[in-house]
Amino acid sequence: MPYLELSFDLAVPDPAPAENACFDRGALCVTLVDAHDTGGRDGASGAVLEPRPGEVRLWPRTRLSALFAAELADAALIVALARALELEPAQLRIRALADRIWEREWLRDFHALRFGRRLWVCPSHETVPQPDAVTVRLDPGLAFGTGTHASTALCLEWLDGAALAERRLIDYGSGSGVLAVAALRLGARCVHAFDIDPQALLATRENAARNGVADRLVTCETDAQLPPECDALLANILSETLLALAPALAARVAVGGSLLLSGILAGQEAQVTARFAAWFDMTCFARREGWVALHGARHGG
Repeated sequence: MPYLELSFDLAVPDPAPAENACFDRGALCVTLVDAHDTGGRDGASGAVLEPRPGEVRLWPRTRLSALFAAELADAALIVALARALELEPAQLRIRALADRIWEREWLRDFHALRFGRRLWVCPSHETVPQPDAVTVRLDPGLAFGTGTHASTALCLEWLDGAALAERRLIDYGSGSGVLAVAALRLGARCVHAFDIDPQALLATRENAARNGVADRLVTCETDAQLPPECDALLANILSETLLALAPALAARVAVGGSLLLSGILAGQEAQVTARFAAWFDMTCFARREGWVALHGARHGG
């Protein structure tokens, strides 16, 4: 079945009224994208980082695209939607789309990637050429994390070089579960994965099952469900949140254990290092594309 796509740039920060207007008129789905990455020529894209709980964080210029079934594609729809959005009909971009398997479209841009010496993350349609590879087969679903973002890549590289056999880990802010699954594939005894987003926990469980490690994974809807102590804790979240969570994260790591913090922008590492120094001997693990990962060894303080 063919489709009609109607798109427009949001005039206000809150997308909810525009999304509701589209769904009220029969939209099958609504997508928000960076307007600068869709052909705009008036500046560089603005990064959207992981939001705090309850926060919606969008780009400086956000474009909304709504998909409608072809039988709804007439002038009346365009006029009605424009009126509801307080736009002129000419401000709506109109495009006819052929039918596709939409949930598989992301595979076009997701290919096998190596992290460190032997760890690979790849979709199910690709093979890994390295005989001794440790492979994570991944479908991110609706959650963040394929390894393509620099902050996630730094965590995967650390996991590849870490001694994980029989170690107990916490993945704090699991997203797609790529870090938890990678740790289990690399020999960790068990991983407790925590995220505030139910879709992230669903993706984590599905990806663990796909990779044959579900029996060693525990998903946690609240941090109260996390174990009191672990051998290593990974937190790939924004530095602002890391600073606020420092005492709680430190309390979960056993003396002699490891902490890996990512999601830290260059220039923020000194503040994060100072905050965690009360509990950890902190060092810079690696930098990439303006992002920094810090490693901490838990001391007795």
